[in-house]
Amino acid sequence: MALCDADLIGKRFEEGKCQLELRENFYKDRKLSKEQTIKILRQQSDEDATFNIVGEKSIQASIEAGIITKSCIRKIQNIPFTLILL
Repeated sequence: MALCDADLIGKRFEEGKCQLELRENFYKDRKLSKEQTIKILRQQSDEDATFNIVGEKSIQASIEAGIITKSCIRKIQNIPFTLILL
């Protein structure tokens, strides 16, 4: 599952050798409310799933859904992200 804050889609962030390229064709599918996002994250966590999560709002919803903890979060140019395989 790929999840990204809507205001970050289409942007690129670099820091040293690391980069986040938030391509619209990868992340742009549908806009969800926080409640919808949490529900889908919880459903997906019951499956063997990979999560690609970028942005403050998306990270916060993932924490509330119990998918990640703060220790899983990295940042590039102050943009939080995580990659998780359950």
